[in-house]
Amino acid sequence: MLAALGEEAREPVTPESLVAWQKRDAAGRPRPTVGDLRADDRFEVEELRVPGASGGPDVTLVSARPAGVDGPLPLLYYMHGGGMITGNAWSVLPRLLREWALPLQLAVISVEYRLAPHAQYPGPVEDCHAGLVWAADHAADLGLDVDRILVGGKSAGGGLAAALALLTRDRGGPTPIGQLLLSPMLDDRNDTFSSHQMAGRDTWDRTSNATAWQALLGDLYGAEDLPPYAAPARATDLSELPPAYLEVGSAETFRDEVVAYADAIWQAGGEAELHVWPGAFHGFDTLAPQADLSRDAREARTRWLRRLLGR
Repeated sequence: MLAALGEEAREPVTPESLVAWQKRDAAGRPRPTVGDLRADDRFEVEELRVPGASGGPDVTLVSARPAGVDGPLPLLYYMHGGGMITGNAWSVLPRLLREWALPLQLAVISVEYRLAPHAQYPGPVEDCHAGLVWAADHAADLGLDVDRILVGGKSAGGGLAAALALLTRDRGGPTPIGQLLLSPMLDDRNDTFSSHQMAGRDTWDRTSNATAWQALLGDLYGAEDLPPYAAPARATDLSELPPAYLEVGSAETFRDEVVAYADAIWQAGGEAELHVWPGAFHGFDTLAPQADLSRDAREARTRWLRRLLGR
């Protein structure tokens, strides 16, 4: 599949091409409207503007749930991917609603966090934290079960979800029941074996990764004492975290940092389910959704969510 996509799919993002790459992504990425997301009234969808972190701007949340369902629903609080430099809260929702909201009867809130380099650390993670705190505080009004909130995301969003699990632990809540980390972007150091092995091969390689981390961290890039909320792989204490689901491809830049993060959770006495999909590159299930491997990955995620929500 990757070979069929051609060289353009593996063109790295560099500091020089970043702005053009962002414009191209914004123009080409689908952005469904609230009406589109309602899908002939199968879902209740609302855009919310909520207070940001102290001194920060308001945060947009896109809230969606199956229509006509009584009682408080569990919540998947989700951060989109895009390397911290692209993406939006709307584009991920059709898939989340189709694959999880309906079959599992859960609500979804997707966060429109600020992107780098316009917003650098801690802006994006503080946006996500402020939205989560607001959603938990207003759970009754939103029809949510405040005791069944889980955080999740893909790529950059997976890294933000991992950071939120650390941040909510250290700030005393709200406490998620799980963290869904799909090919998460965890380690700013960008120096694992897989990051070198997949250089020039993966759809997101170490050149693109370095560009994104530099955009996010600015003057903090390369700092020895970088906070774990900026790059969760820097955490030295992974105890008392919610159960984690981690997945990554074997042919992916992030492979080794994701495996190491799962191992660190186990060493801290925590619970983690790790899947390394053979031959999978970054974004494999999006670019090749009909592949058997992509179907297996989607089914594994859904089984974990169902088990977690059934506890």
